Amino acid sequence: MHHLIKAEFRRLFATRVGAGLLLAAVLFGGGLMGAMALVGPENFDPPMPGLDTEAGLRAILGMLGYTAFVPAAVGALAVTSEYRHRTAAVTFLFAPRRWQVLVAKLTTYGVAGLAYGLVLAGTAATALFTVAAVRGISLGLPAGDVLALLARIGLAMVVYLLIGVGVGALLRNQVVAVCVVIGYLYLGEPLLMMIPGVNALYPVLPGGATAALTDFTYLADAMSQEVGSTAVRLLPPAAGALLLTGYALAASLIAIVLPMRRDIT
Repeated sequence: MHHLIKAEFRRLFATRVGAGLLLAAVLFGGGLMGAMALVGPENFDPPMPGLDTEAGLRAILGMLGYTAFVPAAVGALAVTSEYRHRTAAVTFLFAPRRWQVLVAKLTTYGVAGLAYGLVLAGTAATALFTVAAVRGISLGLPAGDVLALLARIGLAMVVYLLIGVGVGALLRNQVVAVCVVIGYLYLGEPLLMMIPGVNALYPVLPGGATAALTDFTYLADAMSQEVGSTAVRLLPPAAGALLLTGYALAASLIAIVLPMRRDIT
């Protein structure tokens, strides 16, 4: 099994996908967080509470969850590229026990998602604390709480990469799979939050579970005020973590079962 895992890591870093994933983590973590902290949420349009308040700090930290489209897209690309370039047949020829190959892929992608999350959280923390020190701002949460929130966001990125893997295994068409994961995260869930009654589903969707995990209520509250509906109540953080774990397990199961039963040609 370890030979298959090594092979998957070589495959991942033989292309620009691995390096691009880490670069995106730096840009979205350090770059996005640094820019938001430097401008100050109180200067946004519409204005938000400042970094010296708990609400303002949680709001801009929670926004990092919306970079989840990166690992999700990478997961979808990694799986669908096997079918696009016809390398799946060669892989299964040399390793006929498909389940071992698929477990090795999931292990590799899980580590890649963790690496993205750690780099995202680490660079975001560095940028936030640096800008706060330069601006002379006392953050609205203790440093330990800030790091804990960033760590939760980092771990959530693993789930989104595995969700991308599951979508890629389900659809197999590269363009369609990438469009589905990005479109869902950027259009699907926000649209649901705008529909009275239907927005009650948001807490049990991946985005809602991530918001619950990080206690990011700003977007859900803003959407409710915009459409004049009752505020959506998110799950407790522990329940959000369990739900995200369930999504990760479901995506992993799809990624293992479907390729074992399908004709790869």
